[in-house]
Amino acid sequence: MTEPLRRLKDPVLQDDGSYVVRSVATPTSFKVRGAAYVGSKKVIPVIFIPGTMGSNLKVRRDIKLPSDYPVPTGGAAWRPPNGTSTSWVYAKTWEHRSPATRQLILHPNFTEVDDHGPLGTGISNLEPSVMTERGWGEVYSDSYGMLLIDLQNQLDMTFQLDPSRKREVRGPWKEVMHAMKDDPIKRWGVRSVDPLTETDLENYAQYQYPVYAFGYNWLQSCGVAAQGLEKRIDEIIAWWSKRKHECKKVILLTHSMGGLVARACAKRIPDKIGGVIHGVMPALGAPLAYRRLACGTEIDNPKNGKVDNYIAGKFADIGGRTTEDTTPVFAVSPGALELLPNQLYPRPWLHARVIRSSGPTGRQATAFDYLHLPNDENPNPYELYRDMRSWYRLINPALADPAKLYKGEVENVIRGALKKAEEFHYSLGDYYHPTTFAYYGNDSTHTAYGQIRWVAREQAGIAQLALTARNIREARYLQHANTGARTVEVEGKGILDFEVEPQESRGDDTVPYQSGSGPGTKIKKLFATHGYRHQESYNDRSTVLLTRYCIVKIVQELHKNAQPNQ
Repeated sequence: MTEPLRRLKDPVLQDDGSYVVRSVATPTSFKVRGAAYVGSKKVIPVIFIPGTMGSNLKVRRDIKLPSDYPVPTGGAAWRPPNGTSTSWVYAKTWEHRSPATRQLILHPNFTEVDDHGPLGTGISNLEPSVMTERGWGEVYSDSYGMLLIDLQNQLDMTFQLDPSRKREVRGPWKEVMHAMKDDPIKRWGVRSVDPLTETDLENYAQYQYPVYAFGYNWLQSCGVAAQGLEKRIDEIIAWWSKRKHECKKVILLTHSMGGLVARACAKRIPDKIGGVIHGVMPALGAPLAYRRLACGTEIDNPKNGKVDNYIAGKFADIGGRTTEDTTPVFAVSPGALELLPNQLYPRPWLHARVIRSSGPTGRQATAFDYLHLPNDENPNPYELYRDMRSWYRLINPALADPAKLYKGEVENVIRGALKKAEEFHYSLGDYYHPTTFAYYGNDSTHTAYGQIRWVAREQAGIAQLALTARNIREARYLQHANTGARTVEVEGKGILDFEVEPQESRGDDTVPYQSGSGPGTKIKKLFATHGYRHQESYNDRSTVLLTRYCIVKIVQELHKNAQPNQ
C-alpha cells in the first residue's frame, strides 16, 4: 500500500492489556490511512520532577482553615501563569496581597498538589485523559509542557523506513547524534562525550518510555516529597505489570529542587530506579535563598537588559519584593529552607565589608572584610540560620506571623522548620544514584549569587571608630529598607548602611556554578552548559537533546547489566 499515513493518538491501554485506538470515520475518497503506535511490552517509565514553585498547589479540603482564609477550599493556591498576558495579571494579583494573605495562601499545612493545571502546549500523541492520569496537570505548563510533549512524541520513535524500505535513524535522533559530536568543551563543558551510536539506539528501542510528571508540595520538606514519589513509582510499576507489561525500573528526570526530591527517593529505593538525570539542581543549596528570605526577591541582575529586569520585577511581585512578603511564607516552610546553602556548600559564603576612606585627602577608598560565615570555627550553616538576633540574620521572627497563626510561638515554629530542613540535608549528604547524569548552568551572562556580601560605605560619625570583626558582628540592628538594606549601629557611636552586592558568579541566574557542579565525579557525567535561564532550562533545545542522550545512556547501562556474564 502506498497511501499516505497520519499518526493517530496513541492507543489507550486497557485493564486486560489490550489497546483501544480512537479515530473518526471518513469518506472512501479520503485516502490517508490512520496509523497508531503500539509500544513494546517492556516498559521503562520516565518520570519528570519539577523545581520549587513548579508544582501547582490547591487549598486542602480535609482540614479546618482559619475563618478569614482568602481562597475557597479546593481552589488554586499556586498556579503559575501560562503566557505573557496571564503572567501580568497574576503578578498584579500577588502584588496587592498582604504578607498575612501570602502566609495563609502559601502555608505548607494548608496546601496540597493540584493535578488539574494546563496540560501543555503543542501537539501531543496522548489523549488528554491519559496526560492527566500521568500527572501532567500537576506541573507548570509554560516551563515543562513542551519538554513532556517532546519526550512523549520522540522517545518511542527511534527508527523509520526510508523510501527504499531500509531502516534508518529518525531525524530527531540524528539531531541528538550530531549535537553530541559538537565541540564538547564549548557546548557541553566536558573534554569528551561518548558518542551515541546506532547500536545504542537498537538496544534502547527494545523498550517503551511512557512519560509521567510528579508534582509535590514544595513548601513541605523534600523528604516528604520523596516518600510521595516512592509511592507514585510503586503505583506506576504496578499499573503496567497488571496490564501484562514488563516494568521493573523507572528513569527520573528532574529540574532544580526536584533533584533533591529524586536523590532522597533514590536513596530509599535505588533498585527501582534505572537512572537519574538532574537539570540545574542546587546540589549544595543556593545563596539566592538567603537573599530572598532576608531581603525579598531581587528585581534586577547586572547582566540583564531593561526587558529582563522588567520581567524580574514582575516575578518579584509574585514571589514577594520585600522581606515582609517572603518571611511569613519561607521561614516556616521546610522545603524553601532546604534550598539554602547546606553543610557541603563552599564556605565561607556570607561576608560583611566596609569601604573606608583613606589617603591624605580621604578620597581614596579601601575595602575591609570583617565577617566571613560559616567558617572553620562555626562550620554548621544551621547555626547561622537559627540566629534570629544578629543584624545579618536570615529570619526576623517579628515578620513571620502577620496572620497571627502561632499564638506567640513563632520562633519555635521557625526552629521546627529549620530542624526538618537540617535533618533532610544531613540525611541526604552527598548521595547520588549510581547511574546519574547532570547538567548545570555555567554562564557568565546569567550570573547568580555564589556568595552574599553585605557592603557598607563609611559615613560621618564612624570615620574615627576602630572597626573590628567583633564590633561589626555585634553591631545593633536598627532598621531595614524595602530594598533589603540594613542600618546598624556600631558600639553606639556610628551608623552603617549595609546592602547586598549584586550577583557575581557564573550560573543560570539562580543556581551558581559552585552548587550546580556539586555532583562532581560522584556521577556518570556532569555537563557545564550555558545559554538559558534557570526556570527556562528545559525550553532550551540543547538541554532537550542532552536529556534524550542521557536517557539512552541510562538504558544502555541497564541493558549491559541485564546481559549474562557481564
